[in-house]
Amino acid sequence: ADGYYEYTMFECVYSTSDYSDMVFLASLSFNKDVYAQFNSTVGKFVGYTEFGVMNAEHWNKDQALVQQLKAYVDTACRPNAQNSDSAVRDKA
Repeated sequence: ADGYYEYTMFECVYSTSDYSDMVFLASLSFNKDVYAQFNSTVGKFVGYTEFGVMNAEHWNKDQALVQQLKAYVDTACRPNAQNSDSAVRDKA
């Protein structure tokens, strides 16, 4: 129970059946507090703590990383959602 806990959570969030509102989120947390997050709609990292702001500024300078994460909606989120949704619809 003692110690530190750091993790990253990746999410593809959408509410329409055509996936037009899909957003990719990468939330970076330390001891259950989100310190930075990438949002594909915003198109950059945003820091929520002093440490997060410092890292977000650094990560946002890496345009290859930012472009890769922005593209994740089309390369992973949408295809996975379509596969998952069709598997559920086929069972109904």
